Amino acid sequence: MDVTVVGSGPNGLSAAVICARAGLKVQVLEAQPTFGGGARSAIDSEFPGILHDVCSAVHPLALASPFFAEFNLTARGVQLTVPEISYANPLPGRPAAIAYRDLARTSAELENGESWRRFLGPLVGNADAVVAFLLGDKRSMPRSLPTVVRLGLRMLTQGTPAWGALAGEDARALFTGVAAHAITPLPSLASAGAGMMLATLAHAVGWPIPVGGTQMISDALIADLRAHGGEITAGVEVTEALDGVAVFDTAPTTLLDVYRDSIPERYANALRRYRFGSGAAKVDFVLSEDIPWSDPRLKKAPTLHLGGTRQEMVEAEADIASGRHAAAPMVLGALPHITDPRRIDSSGRRPFWTYAHVPAGSTDDATEAVTRVVERFAPGFRDIVVAARSVPAARMSDHNANYVGGDISVGGNSAVRALVGPTPRVNPWSTPIPKVYLCSAATPPGAGVHGMAGYYAARTLLGREFGITELPKLTP
Repeated sequence: MDVTVVGSGPNGLSAAVICARAGLKVQVLEAQPTFGGGARSAIDSEFPGILHDVCSAVHPLALASPFFAEFNLTARGVQLTVPEISYANPLPGRPAAIAYRDLARTSAELENGESWRRFLGPLVGNADAVVAFLLGDKRSMPRSLPTVVRLGLRMLTQGTPAWGALAGEDARALFTGVAAHAITPLPSLASAGAGMMLATLAHAVGWPIPVGGTQMISDALIADLRAHGGEITAGVEVTEALDGVAVFDTAPTTLLDVYRDSIPERYANALRRYRFGSGAAKVDFVLSEDIPWSDPRLKKAPTLHLGGTRQEMVEAEADIASGRHAAAPMVLGALPHITDPRRIDSSGRRPFWTYAHVPAGSTDDATEAVTRVVERFAPGFRDIVVAARSVPAARMSDHNANYVGGDISVGGNSAVRALVGPTPRVNPWSTPIPKVYLCSAATPPGAGVHGMAGYYAARTLLGREFGITELPKLTP
């Protein structure tokens, strides 16, 4: 075998696809019984007509990521439905803030929509350059320097204590909710970068949801891998050093256990100092009917940021960063049945996907906390809950070993790590262990279903190990 990829998340699969298309013999080994890592779906344990997304549910980068743009999921039969509303942020005692696919409509409904239009308009018009930079290797010349400068200035306003540029409580909450995806104290450059990219994509391409669940993305990658001679095996945990070239779509600390006898001591010490971030606790609900939102416009919103005002979100994220459970945690919710009616079973039940931000390693069942948060904006929510499937942060690694302590970003959500990787290296996808590479969310460009960390790892190893300098085409 020429290349072994450890882990079948989107980055591991993208690396495997590229290497297989380059003519190499490739195998993927996955410890879990199912493939996909952070892009999996599973049938509910009690209601077989209900499909839950195990990790991610909504995919702004499935259309915009340079890897997926060339791979072309839609041409491979993956139906990505783009809703009218990209995301929404309910607010206490007033109408919700809503990010429509249409920037003009979004601005028109905000109390000071002109500030939102000025803030995002120049980036939406150059969304390809924004994505190319934020998902880039940070080692190449930017595609559009003026756009990168505009982006950088906006990140400074939203990622530092200046915290300015947006007028109106609703617009500030609308941006803060999307920035909070980073699960870092607010404001921060990491949260500002995540917020800028996701908010830009909300108006440039929308936030698509795969018909049939997130697993459809992974299945398309696996089909291409197999079509080019690659092999993929589930239920195999790698605990010993591998022969040949190895690419790890894992937490970087995994290398300490696998290469315990051959890892350079200086690198081992750096990995021992590696720190993971705050956690997410997952609750998958089964609902009997649509959520009774106080703002009826939210009935068309598949993605929700349930943190309230900017100040409330700031306080909640500060609590979890300090190791305290927030009284009203930041909750992300998704209702995929809004764009994919087939997710409603024959009895009218439908899934409700949620994450609650909690301290790292929390053992708390978040069901009641999430229920209270939703009830705040949808009185009567509790009455439509048929079932709840809870995974505390401390148990998230049972479903995905990368999520240490519930950190779904694998420790990668910081501005520094977005540049240098898990340990300071000129090439963050390489390691000082011969023939060993990393491609997880701990490496640039960080978390998300985009495949770019796998792309950069494959590009590196193809050149260094096999002398292949021209990457293969990814088109179907």
